[in-house]
Amino acid sequence: MRPIVKKGFEQLYCQYNRRAFVHPDPLEFLYHYENLSDREIVAFVASSLAYGRVAHILKSVSSVLERMVPTPSIFLEHTSLKALQRTFSGFKHRFTNGHKLSSMLFGIRKILEEHGSLNACFSTGLNDDDDTILPALSVFSTELATLANHQLDHLVPLPAKGSACKRLNLFLRWMVRSDEVDPGGWENVSPAKLIVPIDTHMHRICRLLGITARKQADMRAAVEITEAFRTISPEDPVRYDFCITRLGIREDGNLDAFLEQFKGSSYGRFEENDERLGYQKDFSDSGIDG
Repeated sequence: MRPIVKKGFEQLYCQYNRRAFVHPDPLEFLYHYENLSDREIVAFVASSLAYGRVAHILKSVSSVLERMVPTPSIFLEHTSLKALQRTFSGFKHRFTNGHKLSSMLFGIRKILEEHGSLNACFSTGLNDDDDTILPALSVFSTELATLANHQLDHLVPLPAKGSACKRLNLFLRWMVRSDEVDPGGWENVSPAKLIVPIDTHMHRICRLLGITARKQADMRAAVEITEAFRTISPEDPVRYDFCITRLGIREDGNLDAFLEQFKGSSYGRFEENDERLGYQKDFSDSGIDG
């Protein structure tokens, strides 16, 4: 891992870390929910479906939330597994069908029954001595999988299996950080312990910058990349995640220009055969990144 400097990333943050640049992004659904009980449910649904083409993601998340009336929390409080299966019969988002979605929502319902909130459940795994949220995330995802009768498959990955858990870490970024883009709400969880949500796109950028040499976009790579960003933003290592991803999503995002400023530096690593990333407007170019 090569050292990185703050200036280029901070400039990118100042340029793109604005709510006006969020669309198209499933994060935008959270802005409609002031009630924290609703927001955390919406965040989990939206992040869980955040794979594939972004237009398809927005359509699928909207389809789910439109059926969770009058509010997501009230809807889950008064529903059953059979009712969920009826409500979401015929739902399809790439590899996620109505059965898997209903199982996940039922697992969330059971968590709300037992803990009162997703935050409270997640907090049972928090330990002041832990360097990251990874132990708590493992406890949380394992309990959800168990309550969902292990019907979730890829929809809610388990950190113990080595997945980068991009979508779970994205969920945590949305709920823990609080700035113009991330609405936050989970004030008992420290942003300093978050892990960068990496998919193949973020992974390639970090490889080009020499931040990681790992060839797989797995949890070990995510932790290594997070450690690199922690050197320039120790209290908020995930600070630059949103603005970096804008380079791949927005028409005015110039990834090559961003990378070029690091060319020839002691921390950038560019070779003749380095790929330029050829972004598409999606959240994963390989189906699911965790």
